[in-house]
Amino acid sequence: MTLTACGSEAETPAASSTSAIKTAPSTVTQMSTDANSCPTTPPAAGGAAEWTLPGATGSVAVTGSTDTAAPLVNVTAPFSVAETQVHTLVAGSGPVVPGTATVSVCYMGVNGRDGSVFDSSYQRGEPVDFPLNGVVPGFQKAITGQNVGSTVAVAMTSADGYPNGQPAAGIQPGDTLVFAIKILSAS
Repeated sequence: MTLTACGSEAETPAASSTSAIKTAPSTVTQMSTDANSCPTTPPAAGGAAEWTLPGATGSVAVTGSTDTAAPLVNVTAPFSVAETQVHTLVAGSGPVVPGTATVSVCYMGVNGRDGSVFDSSYQRGEPVDFPLNGVVPGFQKAITGQNVGSTVAVAMTSADGYPNGQPAAGIQPGDTLVFAIKILSAS
């Protein structure tokens, strides 16, 4: 399995293979009731979005995940932002995540150009572990400084995502990306 969506553009074994970046359970601060899975069930219909953001073009509405449901990201395409925006959907009560941490997260990545989901650990039903220094800058900005247990959303510029695109994920140069992220642990 690869970290196509949130890995840095330079493919390294640590950034591209989840098995290469797993941390020992004894070194991770767990803040979730089941840190070994991500909910795969869609959210209930009719719930209010926790974050709405009008963009330079289009808009996005994000509802974060719960213990039993995946997040929902609705894009009015094409959606773009002039600067990266981070919003805490639900504040966690765990320790603050430093920029040098290795984290375990559940996430969904959506392309603002067309509203398509290009990667989702929720769809796979399992979290992903990675060092924050091995992912795109927008993902780092979203997680660094948050508390473990938080659910956050980020709308990132192409410069903070993949300025040259990421063809394998259907990301073109200039695409704004939106992520809904639940921070399960950090070490």
